[in-house]
Amino acid sequence: MKFEEYLNTLQQKTVAVIGIGVSNRPLIELLLDRGVAVTACDKQERAALGEYADTLEAKGARLRLGADYLEELTEDVIFRTPGMRPDLPQLTAAVARGSVLTSEMEVFFEVCPCPKIAVTGSDGKTTTTTIIAELLKRAGRTVHLGGNIGHPLLAETGAMSPEDIAVLELSSFQLMTMTQSPHIAVVTNLAPNHLDVHKDFQEYIDAKENIFTHQTAQDIAVFNADNPYTAEEAGRAVGRARLFSRQRELEDGVFLRGGTIIARSGGQEREVMRVSDIKLPGVHNVENYLAAIAAVDGLVPDEVIRDFAREFGGVEHRIELIRTRKGVRWYNDSIASSPSRTIAGLNSFPEKVILIAGGKDKGIPYDVLGPVVNDHVKLLLLCGATAGVIRRAVERADNYNGLEILDVADYHEAVSIADSRASEGDVVILSPASTSFDRFKNFMERGKVFKAIVNQLP
Repeated sequence: MKFEEYLNTLQQKTVAVIGIGVSNRPLIELLLDRGVAVTACDKQERAALGEYADTLEAKGARLRLGADYLEELTEDVIFRTPGMRPDLPQLTAAVARGSVLTSEMEVFFEVCPCPKIAVTGSDGKTTTTTIIAELLKRAGRTVHLGGNIGHPLLAETGAMSPEDIAVLELSSFQLMTMTQSPHIAVVTNLAPNHLDVHKDFQEYIDAKENIFTHQTAQDIAVFNADNPYTAEEAGRAVGRARLFSRQRELEDGVFLRGGTIIARSGGQEREVMRVSDIKLPGVHNVENYLAAIAAVDGLVPDEVIRDFAREFGGVEHRIELIRTRKGVRWYNDSIASSPSRTIAGLNSFPEKVILIAGGKDKGIPYDVLGPVVNDHVKLLLLCGATAGVIRRAVERADNYNGLEILDVADYHEAVSIADSRASEGDVVILSPASTSFDRFKNFMERGKVFKAIVNQLP
């Protein structure tokens, strides 16, 4: 269905949009501009929305705000916000009454006129998605970046052409109810995550698999051969499965041979670039490039990949160098909201680091973090709700050897202590291994606050 056709189907219907945050505002305003009867629902009270509430009402929106914002959903079409489970009682009751439950991303897949490349996984999604998008841009393609990164794309669909490419980062929440898959799907890796929202790890895996289970025989799915979950998934690919690996050579995929990245297909292979061409630190970023190269193989010349890798310094909040002061390097890795992300961050440095960690607990195990912290950390500073959980994981690990662990009240105290204890050549890194929601709106706000404190050091 074309974009305009879909909008026309809503003309005689009522629509509820759940969530009036930044990600849904373009959708709400688009529908209102087309004369659709929109009810905008949000758990925030009117005062929290400020003048925007008046703006929406002036455009014709009906507002349903506060604690009861999900009650009495009777609209014909309901757009849920990505982080909301689709099986909430209020939503299932609405569907039973005849409402159609959907999301901005589901509709985008239905009406997008151009090919789609989508990336999911537990770690590395944003960096891999960014690399793919930037490589395609440098190869001369018009790229629309969105999903869980960038900005919502549905409202911009009318300006897209069939020759463009949409590059999307998709979360497990966005994928839970997806019934379409992209032309090229990438699964970077899988590890327990978001178990505070998902019923269990299997539900999380099942959601992620929607990125490739609705493909056709003409589509491509890229999997991490070194991860047991994604390697197993490759056997269930509907279309062509391409693998990537740091650890072994592959018949069809992208892999490391010594310090060289090799692409192999149909019995033919070629050298794409050297690992030394990659400016980003860490073996996990080598994996991100392997995944991206497998996805754009045949779409982007190798020389473009090499030139980009030598220049690209990374995405904000992902092992981001804030400053070097008195020979001490300070890094912001606020994106690390799980143990696996922090493990990848710690493995990026040859020296032992001063680690600042802790945040909100999302119900995932921390045992795997303990041994890595003991091997890679010289001083551990903990704050937030997971401070005790992380401490126990470290102290109970078989390789615990008396690592100094200090509880701190906040990042101001953590930075002050780290600054007083660090010597020339040291690394200090914020890599929380936890979500930010105990003290911050999101990992981006957390990272910006940390960066500001570090930059205030005299």
